[in-house]
Amino acid sequence: MTDGPGVPAPGAASARQEQQAAGTQPPLNGMRIFVAVLANTMIANVTTSFLWFALTFWVYLETLSVLATGIIGGAYMLLVAVFSIYFGTIVDRHKKHHVMVLSSALPLGAFLVAGALYLLQPESALVDLGGPWFWVFSGIILFGSVVEQLRNIALSTTVTLLVPVERHANANGMVGTVQGLAFMTTSVFSGLSVGLLGMGWTLAIAIAFIFVALVHLTFVRIPEEKPVAEDGKAPPIDVRGSLAAIRVVPGLFALILFTTLNNLIGGVYMALMDPYGLTLFPVELWGLVLGVTSTGFLIGGAAIAKFGLGANPVRTMLLIAVVMGILGAFFTVREWWWLYAVGILVYMALIPAVEASEQTVIQKVVPFHRQGRVFGFAAAFESAAAPVTSFLIAPIAQFWIIPYMTSDGGRLAWGWLLGEGDARGIALVFLVSGLLLVALALLAFTTRSYRLLSQHYQGTTESVPAPEA
Repeated sequence: MTDGPGVPAPGAASARQEQQAAGTQPPLNGMRIFVAVLANTMIANVTTSFLWFALTFWVYLETLSVLATGIIGGAYMLLVAVFSIYFGTIVDRHKKHHVMVLSSALPLGAFLVAGALYLLQPESALVDLGGPWFWVFSGIILFGSVVEQLRNIALSTTVTLLVPVERHANANGMVGTVQGLAFMTTSVFSGLSVGLLGMGWTLAIAIAFIFVALVHLTFVRIPEEKPVAEDGKAPPIDVRGSLAAIRVVPGLFALILFTTLNNLIGGVYMALMDPYGLTLFPVELWGLVLGVTSTGFLIGGAAIAKFGLGANPVRTMLLIAVVMGILGAFFTVREWWWLYAVGILVYMALIPAVEASEQTVIQKVVPFHRQGRVFGFAAAFESAAAPVTSFLIAPIAQFWIIPYMTSDGGRLAWGWLLGEGDARGIALVFLVSGLLLVALALLAFTTRSYRLLSQHYQGTTESVPAPEA
């Protein structure tokens, strides 16, 4: 945490001295290099998200098939979960710059192949769910988009490599800001591009920008030693190495598990936020509301970038989870559009702090040569969590809770708290899931894992190989 731009907070100087004594001080221009890497990542992330959402919009508009878009979205989340551990292993075994170049080159190749297919095949063949070209075309774009996760894991490790330990939280806040910007711009420009330009020009735009990111990356230099090969024949998917790195740090698995539980609660919002919003707003206005409220990502990320996360990010994460649970429980107690919109804005502003807290802890307590595998392992768990809850809660809400809340018994039992309206069943789901999150966070404060991890974080300094001369 800092007292102001460029001014170390109390205790930061001693952390820096300990790094220097261990020969682990990041390069003097490390923060400048990190900003260049972050800008490059922003271009690449925005581009792949832009094309992926555009594909989803285009497929639905051409086929009107919810099944097709559901399969595409589910396949994306599933593949991110499956490949994250593999990506983490790649990050640990190669220079981070080489990994980032690969994460631009592969999507560029995939998008070029997709563009060629678009030119060679009529659109009617590409949107024919019963034919092979739809699945080939969508699968190629899916591959290019999933590979981008490789860059995100590498980016988390470059914070450790390039940024002084006392500035990790601030750097992770900058990452959150970039992710928020990607979300906001994607939600706006993907629909505009498909609607006004069509899928062909949308593909051309994506190819052009991912090419720009690749060219820019060739001018970025990340000072880093070549990773040392581990003894024995290492597996391509090193789950054992990931678990070993997690077990060494007291309480670290509990941190990942809690973040996963937090994402499980987030799956409730994934499933029900849009249906609830569409009961309050026309569809056109609801899209605008989402665009405005997504600025919460930018606000939250910018706040962390400036102020950090405090002396104990684990404690900060749990406190924020309590606030998120209270907010999620009560921002639908009445069908007031302004209450819902403000609640979403504040909720999105809190999300970067949870993510940054986890990243900041891992960057400090896990040895640098294993951070990629730990980040990959965490990403695999967390990516799978929200869709699982989403798939479970949707039918439960549809066939049980919503009918119950429209009955006389439901209104009598809950009307005093949730009021009247068309979506009181969804409001009840939000209430229960929010209070459950509060209970989990408060319970986590009482655990031995919380105490051990907090003590370990506050008593540990980074271990980063000295960069090549």
